[in-house]
Amino acid sequence: MTARPAAGDGGEGGAEPVREPVRESGRGREDRARRPRGRVRAAGAASAGTPAAQPAADPAAHTARTGPRVRAAARESARKPADDFAKDPADAFADNFADNSANTPANARARGARGDGAHPHDAHPHDARAHDTRTPAASPVLQVSGLAKRYGDVDALAGFDLTVRPGEIVGLVGHNGAGKTTFVEVVSGLIRADAGTALVDGADPVAARGVIGVSPQHIALYPSVTVREHLRLFGGLSGLRRGALRAAVDEVADDLRLTEFLDRPAGVLSGGQQRRAQAGVALIHRPRLLLLDEPTAGADPETRQALLDAVRRRAAEGAGVVYTTHYLAELTELDATIAVAKRGRVVARGTAAELLAGLPGEVALTFADGSEQRRSTDDPTAALIRLLAEATQPVTSVDVRKPDLDDLYRSLAVLDEA
Repeated sequence: MTARPAAGDGGEGGAEPVREPVRESGRGREDRARRPRGRVRAAGAASAGTPAAQPAADPAAHTARTGPRVRAAARESARKPADDFAKDPADAFADNFADNSANTPANARARGARGDGAHPHDAHPHDARAHDTRTPAASPVLQVSGLAKRYGDVDALAGFDLTVRPGEIVGLVGHNGAGKTTFVEVVSGLIRADAGTALVDGADPVAARGVIGVSPQHIALYPSVTVREHLRLFGGLSGLRRGALRAAVDEVADDLRLTEFLDRPAGVLSGGQQRRAQAGVALIHRPRLLLLDEPTAGADPETRQALLDAVRRRAAEGAGVVYTTHYLAELTELDATIAVAKRGRVVARGTAAELLAGLPGEVALTFADGSEQRRSTDDPTAALIRLLAEATQPVTSVDVRKPDLDDLYRSLAVLDEA
């Protein structure tokens, strides 16, 4: 230790000790390096991979606030190296929209398991890795039991049960008001059921949002934000970064035929293009569970085929899919199992063959004068023989039709009227 003159005495008098610099140990530097840096900002979007989970049902109300922010981040990244992690727009999105649960115990455990003391955004709360509560592959990806939800005097759900296994596509059908959309909202964590349980990969839907992808019934896109920016935004919220995010955007754009309009604002797209873009948001993070609520409503044939092809591919890779629709032929093309909803509960469940067994088919004869004769029957061969024997004029055509899902739908309508 050396001495120097005390301050204020002109170099004379008492001396003040001068301490040598303290050298920090290697362990201290390591601990300090591991401390999280930066801030976690308040949430602006609640659920990864789903525009339906944004703060308001009408995205246009938030466009003026969020659209410029998204575009500004994208422009900034264009001036920087593409692999600069800190300037990647997806990271800017995650910083701006991540919720305050980034330092939850689940994320702390995820960082501890990796042993790297990573920044909270590296294990984003919406990242599937931060909620990896998976049970073995044979276990259901969705298990719903006794769900009930009441709005005033209306029982939207009244004991709704459904199980979906990995790789299974479940076609959820039923008349308007049967409870299909309310079921999707409960399972996606947007609303709470009054009673019953819903488990996604063994976890509560709110905790499992990172493994859920939702395409809601109504369009929920930011009109002034491009399709590419939507995909990067929700991919970033799901934990995708840099090369993985770019690859995911390219894959979804190719699967859903988005490439042609990838850099156009969502508000100027056709209805079918918006449907495809919205489905892309649901698919971008490769969720374990897909909830598609009438994804092809009003869509053109190209959009419908692109969506069906993408759904089949994701199911083949192991995702569980709940697909609600009124276009019953789509379920045949998807080779889906069927769940029939009626008055807030599932009243029939099985394969199409199982549910159609026992329903009558139809035999139709067309005669030379243009008249027709039709007969509903459980035995088409016997019915055809009888009709031909009874014919009094030449027959120009014969049509034998087996029961299909439209017949199942009509039988449900009869039950409702009874």
